[in-house]
Amino acid sequence: MTCAACAVSVESILKKATGVKDAGVNFANQSAWVEYDSSISQPTDLQNTVRSIGYDLVVNVEDPQAVQEEAKRKHYKEVKNRTLWSSILSVPVVVIGMFFMNMPYGNYISMVFTSPVVFWFGRNFYVNAWKQANHGKANMDTLVALSTGIAFIFSTFNTFSPEFWHQRGLHAHVYFEAAAVVIAFISLGKLLEERAKSSTSSAIKKLMGLQPKTVRVILNGTEQEIPVASVKVSNTIVVKPGEKIPVDGVVKNGASYVDESMISGEPVPVEKTAGEKVFAGTVNQKGSFQFEALKVGGDTILAQIIKMVQQAQGSKAPVQKLVDKIAGVFVPVVIGIAILTFTVWMLFGGDNAFTHALLTSVTVLVIACPCALGLATPTAIMVGVGKGADNNILIKDAESLELAHKVNAVILDKTGTITEGKPVVTNLSWQVENALPEMKNILYVLESKSEHPLAEAVVNELKKEFINNVAMTDFESLTGRGVRAIVNHTMYFIGNKKLLHENQINLTDATEQLATSWQSEAKTVVFFANDKTVLAVIAIADKIKATSKAAIAALQDKGIEVYMLTGDNEQTAKAVASQVNLKHYQAEVLPSGKASFVKELQEQGKVVAMVGDGINDSHALAQADVSVAMGKGSDIAMDVAKITLITSDLQLLSKAFNLSRKTVRGIRQNLFWAFIYNVIGIPLAAGVLYPVNGFLLDPMIAGAAMALSSVSVVGNSLRLRASKI
Repeated sequence: MTCAACAVSVESILKKATGVKDAGVNFANQSAWVEYDSSISQPTDLQNTVRSIGYDLVVNVEDPQAVQEEAKRKHYKEVKNRTLWSSILSVPVVVIGMFFMNMPYGNYISMVFTSPVVFWFGRNFYVNAWKQANHGKANMDTLVALSTGIAFIFSTFNTFSPEFWHQRGLHAHVYFEAAAVVIAFISLGKLLEERAKSSTSSAIKKLMGLQPKTVRVILNGTEQEIPVASVKVSNTIVVKPGEKIPVDGVVKNGASYVDESMISGEPVPVEKTAGEKVFAGTVNQKGSFQFEALKVGGDTILAQIIKMVQQAQGSKAPVQKLVDKIAGVFVPVVIGIAILTFTVWMLFGGDNAFTHALLTSVTVLVIACPCALGLATPTAIMVGVGKGADNNILIKDAESLELAHKVNAVILDKTGTITEGKPVVTNLSWQVENALPEMKNILYVLESKSEHPLAEAVVNELKKEFINNVAMTDFESLTGRGVRAIVNHTMYFIGNKKLLHENQINLTDATEQLATSWQSEAKTVVFFANDKTVLAVIAIADKIKATSKAAIAALQDKGIEVYMLTGDNEQTAKAVASQVNLKHYQAEVLPSGKASFVKELQEQGKVVAMVGDGINDSHALAQADVSVAMGKGSDIAMDVAKITLITSDLQLLSKAFNLSRKTVRGIRQNLFWAFIYNVIGIPLAAGVLYPVNGFLLDPMIAGAAMALSSVSVVGNSLRLRASKI
């Protein structure tokens, strides 16, 4: 399927098939579901039904996805070859038409080069135009087929029978270059569309790749490796360090930290002990444990995320292109004018009525050739995309570029979007005067041995000051509290307040006050102590990006409502929102909750942009009108999103909206110039001035006007390159 209309056609034919109760087609992932009576109809019958309208269904094969991918690859290759060869063959035709019009056999050479472009490489335009005509509709394909077909037929007649015009005192002009160039240009546009569309399903594939293919299960007291598809509810599954969790379940024994950023978006791994829930697709860290499977197959959270992304992508039918809307009115009008022109000349043309009627009506159809009209949108889009790339804004979808300037609600993820996305030490206060290098060394060595996710932040902070190793004994990790070890016959502790209380280590009022103030700023506080006193207080947090506050202010100044949605706790969310001056925020939001909020705003009539960086944002990104990913985020988020901010700087978001506004303005200006050309040219081609001064539009002038119109459109688009966003 090449467009949303194709999906509608397939869906309607399936619904009408014998024995079918209901059916649906997802354009995004090129799939269909059918509810049918197996006693009346079989999958092969449905396949034949779909084949009858020019499409195909993949049924009764071992790997349908592989077959589908091969079909997509072949189609893209076909479009690419079509574009390449039509462009190559058009070059000599244009050269002859522009510079060597009077060369011997020039018209015959042009005809030979144009024939394969029109009848082979451009055949799809004629097929689609015929399908549209059968349904009483007209679009850009109709305009292309009509103008290029008429131009070719008229030019061929003039090549073989120039004397028909010479006897009547007229020059037998040909339009081969117009026919060839239009098909080459429009084919290039189709190729760019296919290229952009080919990445739609790659996000789904990557999400599916998060689930391991095999899993270790304890069956009859022994550990066995089985396919993940064979896992049943209540099976006991073994997870080792660094492995992905295959299904949803609850921990039976063992302990570890699990990276759940794909669900929560939060960078800090979560501690898992007996009784804690674990989810498919999340990644185990250093420990190992066993868990009981609770949800398998399509019931897991990962499977639900995949399903929701597919549905969100498929539900968004592309906005019908403005040019197609225009063509739907323009084509019948042009045909009407051509018929009217022929009729009027036949009735009032005198002695040369037929000659003038034929010449003027054909000139009307040829001069309406959609070269400028066809260039109006793609040239502006291409320049806009290039301008975006120059400013670290990667735009994958023309629709998003056209729509972005209408955005009036922006939803921001917290971690990795507003914040850096990585815990760092924000404060380190030594509670002893002139902290000895030895103290820093002890703190460094203890944290480097710890498995706790926050320990890495302390190690990174201290490694530049680390001098010598220290002899350490009796190192012990205390679950939920911290670590302890003996250095030089002294016990040292690193952990939370609970660990200090357990070992009768008292906090001074000043230390406690300091810790409380940091905690109110949504920072995690860690204490370093010996067996008598607290030596240092450390604050760890996910730092807010330096540009986030200014970026949010810039969006708010445009009158855009800005929201923050995060899987983090209320305290942290409140603190971050306060620091960047955000009024609207929600904490502890699941992936499906983010998408629901997007939908809720859309139902209020808002044009919503979603900005995120993680797998947990993928459903909301797919649902949003404009989806924006951070360049340093997950590959899946970038695949789902249609715009990527390469440097992960939120300030680029305002630039993207400005770029969209200027690009759309350029498209409108281009369409104006294209239409001015037709508004002036078509009446002249019809011969409205003939009764006044005996003037009939010379085909040479028509060709020059057509070229000038295209040049003005391209020139106007190129102005965007020099503009500031």
